[in-house]
Amino acid sequence: MSKRKDTLKEKLAKRKYRIPNRFYYWIYHFLMTGFIARKYKPEITVRDSISDCDGPCFLIWNHLSRLDHAFIMSAAYPRPINIVAGYNEFFRSHLHTVFKMMNIIPKKIYNSDMLSLRGINSIIRQGGCVALSPEGMSSIYGHNQPVVPGTARFIKHYRIPVYFMKLEGSYLTSTKVCLDERYGKVTGELRLLFTPEQLEAMTAEEIDLAINEACRHDDYLWQKEERVKWKHRYGMCKRLNDICYVCPRCGGDLTMDAGDDFIKCRVCGNGATVNDYYDFVPFDDTCVIPETPSKWVELERVRIIDEIRADPEYSFSSEVILGEIPDYKLLKNYKTTDACGEGRIAIDHQGIHFRGTKHGEPFDFDLSYEMVFSLPIVTDLQKFGLYVDGEYYEFTPPAPLVGKMLVLTEEMHRLHVNEWKNFPWFDYMYEGKEMP
Repeated sequence: MSKRKDTLKEKLAKRKYRIPNRFYYWIYHFLMTGFIARKYKPEITVRDSISDCDGPCFLIWNHLSRLDHAFIMSAAYPRPINIVAGYNEFFRSHLHTVFKMMNIIPKKIYNSDMLSLRGINSIIRQGGCVALSPEGMSSIYGHNQPVVPGTARFIKHYRIPVYFMKLEGSYLTSTKVCLDERYGKVTGELRLLFTPEQLEAMTAEEIDLAINEACRHDDYLWQKEERVKWKHRYGMCKRLNDICYVCPRCGGDLTMDAGDDFIKCRVCGNGATVNDYYDFVPFDDTCVIPETPSKWVELERVRIIDEIRADPEYSFSSEVILGEIPDYKLLKNYKTTDACGEGRIAIDHQGIHFRGTKHGEPFDFDLSYEMVFSLPIVTDLQKFGLYVDGEYYEFTPPAPLVGKMLVLTEEMHRLHVNEWKNFPWFDYMYEGKEMP
């Protein structure tokens, strides 16, 4: 009887990690800087060089876009770095070979897993540099997100230097609502954030706050000051209603439509275009439009915070297509999963619930807010992911609903658990309101 072949997941689980080969690393750096980073002409400032660190270290950064790896590599070079990337990305054909060659370490986003810990521990023991995002994934709205719970305890455990790369402008090159690449300005500054002695003296709470403060940034507000003119091919409003879904004038929920060059409420006509400087340009003086998309989302967040506290029976649901990572074949054509079923997903005060089918058989689950505090958005807001019993699944609704479902999940978690707290500078959203 022939022996069963290992699945792609089993092969990845057995992978050993090493500091990247310097020749391969030079080739990768040449490609990243010569063909990717060069298009954006990043202005990189190195205050403290990672190459001056003789032993192991961490490199963390405020993760703004999928292009960040090119910018952090430019700042770290010639020191080889082992980047931590989303587990699901390792099964995509266009990334598979380079991820293996560069010894990139897989991490299940917002999910505890031994796979990433083994990889990180191995590189640290070898004296290498591990590059990871303390936010867990790239920015959704143009500003940073709170660090993943447990980040400070994790970093403090190793007691090694922590370098920090502050990026600006990177989100605007490729937003989470539109993956079209746009060209304007990207800056980055690399510095030493923590010494081992500082980590020893600080509490976990102090470390988390320091990282959140270091990452504090809003690309849209930065753009207001920099006044960079951005080059684009199709328009600046494409799929913007994924995050800007509530009409600021009539209050209509999920009533915003977006084309390549406009966003408009289909109920009251309120709307705007977006110019080459990422400015909203209202249709006329009667239109009510927030200063930036990130400010628009803040208004939507406050609305959901109030709604779920006012309604103990609150529930939001949608039909979805269910996707999974295949066992034996890589995903091609930039796909992130293969469709394997369908059903309805609901978010209420008890958690996240799915009832449907997988491969023609009944499939359902219930996840509490102790298990889920946000939704992994791996490419853009057309879909979101969840880990169920350690397996990655993807959910694609038929309409632009993911932006609302994301904010709703986060605020349900904060209402009932609040391990993943919002920033202190957003405390105003919760004043006088129930919190655990």
